Amino acid sequence: MTGAEPDLAAFDALARTAFDALPEDFRRLCGNVVIHVADEAEAEILAAFGMRDPLELSGLYEGEAITESDPSDPLSMPAHIHLYRRAILAEWRERGDVSLPFLITHVLVHEIGHHFGLSDADMHAIEDAAE
Repeated sequence: MTGAEPDLAAFDALARTAFDALPEDFRRLCGNVVIHVADEAEAEILAAFGMRDPLELSGLYEGEAITESDPSDPLSMPAHIHLYRRAILAEWRERGDVSLPFLITHVLVHEIGHHFGLSDADMHAIEDAAE
Protein backbone atom coordinates (compact mmCIF):
# COMPACT_ATOMS: atom_id res chain seq x y z
CA MET A 1 0.00 0.00 0.00
CA THR A 2 1.35 3.40 -0.94
CA GLY A 3 -0.13 6.87 -0.78
CA ALA A 4 -2.89 8.41 1.25
CA GLU A 5 -6.37 6.94 1.24
CA PRO A 6 -8.67 8.94 -1.03
CA ASP A 7 -11.79 10.64 0.30
CA LEU A 8 -15.15 9.84 -1.28
CA ALA A 9 -14.79 12.39 -4.10
CA ALA A 10 -11.30 11.21 -5.02
CA PHE A 11 -12.44 7.57 -4.84
CA ASP A 12 -15.33 8.37 -7.18
CA ALA A 13 -12.83 9.92 -9.61
CA LEU A 14 -10.72 6.74 -9.43
CA ALA A 15 -13.82 4.66 -10.21
CA ARG A 16 -14.66 6.86 -13.23
CA THR A 17 -11.07 6.59 -14.45
CA ALA A 18 -11.18 2.80 -14.00
CA PHE A 19 -14.38 2.59 -16.03
CA ASP A 20 -12.93 4.82 -18.76
CA ALA A 21 -9.87 2.52 -18.98
CA LEU A 22 -11.98 -0.55 -19.73
CA PRO A 23 -12.01 -1.70 -23.36
CA GLU A 24 -14.13 0.64 -25.49
CA ASP A 25 -16.34 -2.12 -26.88
CA PHE A 26 -17.10 -3.31 -23.35
CA ARG A 27 -17.92 0.21 -22.14
CA ARG A 28 -20.22 0.75 -25.11
CA LEU A 29 -22.08 -2.48 -24.29
CA CYS A 30 -22.57 -1.28 -20.70
CA GLY A 31 -25.00 1.31 -22.03
CA ASN A 32 -26.80 3.06 -19.22
CA VAL A 33 -25.10 1.37 -16.26
CA VAL A 34 -24.92 3.91 -13.43
CA ILE A 35 -21.96 3.82 -11.04
CA HIS A 36 -22.47 4.92 -7.43
CA VAL A 37 -19.72 5.29 -4.85
CA ALA A 38 -20.51 5.30 -1.13
CA ASP A 39 -18.48 4.82 2.02
CA GLU A 40 -20.32 1.60 2.86
CA ALA A 41 -23.46 -0.38 2.14
CA GLU A 42 -26.62 0.54 4.01
CA ALA A 43 -27.66 -1.66 6.93
CA GLU A 44 -30.67 -2.99 4.96
CA ILE A 45 -28.43 -4.20 2.14
CA LEU A 46 -26.04 -5.87 4.57
CA ALA A 47 -28.96 -7.54 6.35
CA ALA A 48 -30.31 -8.85 3.03
CA PHE A 49 -27.01 -10.67 2.54
CA GLY A 50 -26.77 -11.79 6.15
CA MET A 51 -23.78 -9.53 6.80
CA ARG A 52 -23.11 -7.38 9.84
CA ASP A 53 -19.74 -5.92 8.96
CA PRO A 54 -19.89 -3.31 6.16
CA LEU A 55 -16.30 -4.18 5.24
CA GLU A 56 -17.52 -7.54 3.92
CA LEU A 57 -19.23 -5.97 0.88
CA SER A 58 -17.06 -4.10 -1.62
CA GLY A 59 -19.52 -3.86 -4.49
CA LEU A 60 -23.06 -4.61 -5.52
CA TYR A 61 -24.95 -4.93 -8.79
CA GLU A 62 -28.61 -3.90 -8.74
CA GLY A 63 -30.83 -4.43 -11.74
CA GLU A 64 -31.77 -6.99 -14.31
CA ALA A 65 -28.98 -8.82 -16.05
CA ILE A 66 -28.66 -7.61 -19.62
CA THR A 67 -29.39 -11.18 -20.72
CA GLU A 68 -32.80 -10.95 -19.00
CA SER A 69 -33.75 -7.35 -19.83
CA ASP A 70 -35.88 -6.13 -22.72
CA PRO A 71 -34.24 -3.11 -24.36
CA SER A 72 -37.55 -2.17 -25.99
CA ASP A 73 -39.21 -1.70 -22.58
CA PRO A 74 -39.52 2.09 -22.15
CA LEU A 75 -39.93 1.69 -18.37
CA SER A 76 -36.71 -0.25 -17.99
CA MET A 77 -34.52 1.25 -15.29
CA PRO A 78 -30.74 1.35 -15.70
CA ALA A 79 -28.61 -1.08 -13.77
CA HIS A 80 -26.68 0.34 -10.82
CA ILE A 81 -23.19 -0.63 -9.74
CA HIS A 82 -22.36 0.31 -6.15
CA LEU A 83 -18.74 0.51 -5.04
CA TYR A 84 -18.11 0.73 -1.31
CA ARG A 85 -15.01 2.78 -0.51
CA ARG A 86 -14.28 1.59 3.04
CA ALA A 87 -14.47 -2.11 2.12
CA ILE A 88 -12.27 -1.67 -0.95
CA LEU A 89 -9.75 0.38 1.05
CA ALA A 90 -9.70 -2.30 3.77
CA GLU A 91 -8.98 -5.01 1.21
CA TRP A 92 -6.29 -2.82 -0.38
CA ARG A 93 -4.59 -2.30 2.99
CA GLU A 94 -4.89 -5.99 3.87
CA ARG A 95 -3.57 -7.26 0.54
CA GLY A 96 -0.76 -4.78 0.09
CA ASP A 97 0.18 -6.45 -3.21
CA VAL A 98 -1.98 -4.48 -5.67
CA SER A 99 -2.53 -0.83 -6.46
CA LEU A 100 -5.77 0.82 -5.45
CA PRO A 101 -6.71 1.58 -9.08
CA PHE A 102 -6.21 -2.11 -9.92
CA LEU A 103 -8.46 -3.20 -7.06
CA ILE A 104 -11.16 -0.67 -8.00
CA THR A 105 -11.03 -1.95 -11.58
CA HIS A 106 -11.29 -5.53 -10.31
CA VAL A 107 -14.42 -4.82 -8.24
CA LEU A 108 -15.98 -2.71 -11.00
CA VAL A 109 -15.42 -5.39 -13.66
CA HIS A 110 -16.75 -8.07 -11.32
CA GLU A 111 -19.95 -6.11 -10.70
CA ILE A 112 -20.39 -5.22 -14.38
CA GLY A 113 -19.75 -8.88 -15.14
CA HIS A 114 -22.96 -9.67 -13.27
CA HIS A 115 -24.74 -7.31 -15.67
CA PHE A 116 -23.54 -9.38 -18.62
CA GLY A 117 -23.55 -12.80 -16.96
CA LEU A 118 -19.82 -13.19 -17.63
CA SER A 119 -17.62 -15.99 -16.36
CA ASP A 120 -14.63 -15.33 -14.10
CA ALA A 121 -12.34 -16.01 -17.08
CA ASP A 122 -14.18 -13.42 -19.17
CA MET A 123 -13.89 -10.85 -16.36
CA HIS A 124 -10.15 -11.50 -15.96
CA ALA A 125 -9.66 -10.98 -19.71
CA ILE A 126 -11.45 -7.63 -19.51
CA GLU A 127 -9.32 -6.60 -16.52
CA ASP A 128 -6.18 -7.58 -18.43
CA ALA A 129 -7.31 -5.48 -21.41
CA ALA A 130 -7.92 -2.36 -19.29
CA GLU A 131 -5.54 0.40 -20.33
